[in-house]
Amino acid sequence: MQDMTLEEKHQQFDEFFMIKHNILVNMRLVADDFELPETDDLHQHMPYEFQIASELSSIDTKALRPLRGLGEHAIELAEFLNHQSRKIDLMMSLILQQHSAQEHTYHSVQFGGGGIILDSENQLSVGDTIELKLFIKEEATAIFCFAEVIACKPVEDKYHVSIIFTRIREEDQDLLVKASLHLQAANLRKRKSQEKT
Repeated sequence: MQDMTLEEKHQQFDEFFMIKHNILVNMRLVADDFELPETDDLHQHMPYEFQIASELSSIDTKALRPLRGLGEHAIELAEFLNHQSRKIDLMMSLILQQHSAQEHTYHSVQFGGGGIILDSENQLSVGDTIELKLFIKEEATAIFCFAEVIACKPVEDKYHVSIIFTRIREEDQDLLVKASLHLQAANLRKRKSQEKT
């Protein structure tokens, strides 16, 4: 990522579908001398709450896998376990959001698997390295990653800051892609039902 030109970063940023949606984001500039961890080591840099949330998600996936071989009786059990898992996800989402520092809180204009566009009162410089915590309420999920500012455009009395993810776990990037598609599908269903009335 560091060897890419700004133009290549913009191309990679644009490769992913983005949805216009407001999510809560915690953004903190990191020091100029901060050395970005490798993606494989990202887990060690996550706040403890995010490590726990990640572990819970992994346990869910492993717990449901053995049920596939149990036939039709497994369907009801899997549904019950999915509901229990959803309750835990909602609680973890609440806990993670409570660890969001108010002075670093922003809201997204758009987000997708490759990056995010934030509303900001302040101008940021292209090339700034940022620590991000994304909170997607609809999916009851939170994601920790590092990113880089690739554009900062004035819009009315604010700035729209385009940020590309530079260090993000593959499973978290997949979550963002799924979340953007789920939200898009929900928006389309809502629009269809409004047109019928």
